[in-house]
Amino acid sequence: MKKNILLIHTGGTISMKMSTESGAVILNDENPLKNEQTLHQYANIIEVEAFNLPSPHITPQHMLLLRDVIVEQAKLYQLDGVVITHGTDTLEETAYFLDMTTRFQFPIVLTGAMRSSNELGADGVYNLVEAVRVTIDPQAREKGVLVVMNDEVHLAFNITKTSTSSVNTFQSPQYGPIALVTKKKIHFHHAPIHRQYVDIQAISKRVALLKVYAGMEEDAIDFIVQCGYDGLVLEGLGQGNVPPAVATKLIEYVQKGLPIVLVSRCFNGIAEGVYGYDGGGKQLEDAGVIFANGLNGQKARLKLLIALNECHDTVNLSAFFNA
Repeated sequence: MKKNILLIHTGGTISMKMSTESGAVILNDENPLKNEQTLHQYANIIEVEAFNLPSPHITPQHMLLLRDVIVEQAKLYQLDGVVITHGTDTLEETAYFLDMTTRFQFPIVLTGAMRSSNELGADGVYNLVEAVRVTIDPQAREKGVLVVMNDEVHLAFNITKTSTSSVNTFQSPQYGPIALVTKKKIHFHHAPIHRQYVDIQAISKRVALLKVYAGMEEDAIDFIVQCGYDGLVLEGLGQGNVPPAVATKLIEYVQKGLPIVLVSRCFNGIAEGVYGYDGGGKQLEDAGVIFANGLNGQKARLKLLIALNECHDTVNLSAFFNA
């Protein structure tokens, strides 16, 4: 018997077209993926268009809306899985947000495309079919939110966009994909050890993200605080180090109660408090700066945002980040 798959469209390149006049990729009047007949040979498709937006327009409020759509549709139908089409620029952030805020046993799979629907070699329909194939595979259950593109399956926690234009843009640095998609089967070869779940209901707090650079001026930290942000994430140098003047500001604001999270701007590795000089990670860690466990900056920002919006002041943010 065919499984019931909820297909949610959100927009992005996968549903766009290239203008024959200007050559620019633009929104379609109608989503070309709607009622894609190829999918019905694999599953019963329940189709919903949540919104039609380029992914740079997506906000955490849209991500929360997507979570609510899944929850509501799961009450109406006996779902065996969810597939979401999404623009690639912020796909990893939506995937991670949903991974943190859902706890279904069935898989939630995001996919997209690097070439618009009418371009030569368009990859949208192919990726969508593969996403549905992965979703109906029994081994995809209880693995959290997945991303399927270009014959690979990745975990939301690890996945990141690595190229501006390559169809092989999505990679999981250090970890690699958890499964490969072939013509005959989905070959799963490892699974996540654990997941976190937060039952978030609303988003009102704000968290800023800054990349640390050589000679960074400390007034950038002052500006974030003056703008009234509720938390700050920094992509630090190396294992989690910053210029001395920036460190002074971070320590000052941590002591005043501002939650500050530090990750590395490096592509691989984990930020840790190792160096003890002024601006070194050990100095910052001892002062109360939180080191995130293997997350990149954009995901650490979402995790802090989720924590600040739903967790009480008594929650140990350091333990939350390294659970």
